[in-house]
Amino acid sequence: MRITSVKENEFYFIAIEGDLDASSSIQLDQAIEEALSKNETKIIVDCSQLEYISSAGLGVFMSYIQDFQANNISLVLCHLSEKVLNVFQILGLDELIKIAATKEEAKNLIG
Repeated sequence: MRITSVKENEFYFIAIEGDLDASSSIQLDQAIEEALSKNETKIIVDCSQLEYISSAGLGVFMSYIQDFQANNISLVLCHLSEKVLNVFQILGLDELIKIAATKEEAKNLIG
């Protein structure tokens, strides 16, 4: 698995490639922590290359929901495959985490 981060204007993009499981979820946690340490408030996670997500990977996103709401930080996931999106929907996480079809839609959701 590989995670890359880049700042574009006011948006902070985190791209995930490969499988997000128990061992690689630590990398995602570190990438989000890095964004927060830079005081980023508009974070978009590009999941176009995300092939699989485990409960540990989902847990990383869930662990930040309250902090993000309390600190007015926006997080949007985009380009989820049908398989990964289905996992979010089955668990009801699409009600807690914003999900967009494209980067442009993600930017519009954040504002």
